[in-house]
Amino acid sequence: MMQAPTTYLLVANGKPEGPYTIIELKEKKIKPGDFVRTDAMDDYKEAHEVLELRELFGFKKQVLIQYYGSFDQRLLAAALDWFLVSGAGVLVVFVLTLFINDKVVRIAIAFSLLAVIPVVNIIYHIVTESSIKQGTYGKQLLKIRVCDMEGNRITAAHAAGRNLAKIFSVLTLLIGYLYSFFNKQQQCLHDVIAGTLVIKDRLVI
Repeated sequence: MMQAPTTYLLVANGKPEGPYTIIELKEKKIKPGDFVRTDAMDDYKEAHEVLELRELFGFKKQVLIQYYGSFDQRLLAAALDWFLVSGAGVLVVFVLTLFINDKVVRIAIAFSLLAVIPVVNIIYHIVTESSIKQGTYGKQLLKIRVCDMEGNRITAAHAAGRNLAKIFSVLTLLIGYLYSFFNKQQQCLHDVIAGTLVIKDRLVI
């Protein structure tokens, strides 16, 4: 059975039109900065970002003009994520203590959360930021996501480097986080070190 050709929605005059085949897009003389989307995409992308269109139409991959996640958005997302991870940890400990009668052991398990939660939080960030959603649940709720300097999804290794680099943001007495106020791309120190950006969704239709 032959696979149906990929079709694209095209944003024209602020509204989605189509779907169009590749041939129809060519007839419409789409430009590199036109927004398109297939059923497989989570969001619209500029035509030059789509490999198939870039190769067929000879588009050059351009530097993305993004809207960047603000400090307050990032702070709120971090708070939501800490609440989520901590809440899950407390729930697990609560269930465990129901089956343990030894008071000392129960107290030890409770205090172990202080060491376990930060580790789980880092793993959680690495997994979610390198996922197809490109962000933690907190970031997803606020419509921001992590990417490399060209707007691409980062790998797990890249996400690990970014989160480990947060140590430098913390060691500078949080000045590393406030650094986002002093650069155009609103990068914190760990973003600069890792070569990452936190961007907003550019188009929601």
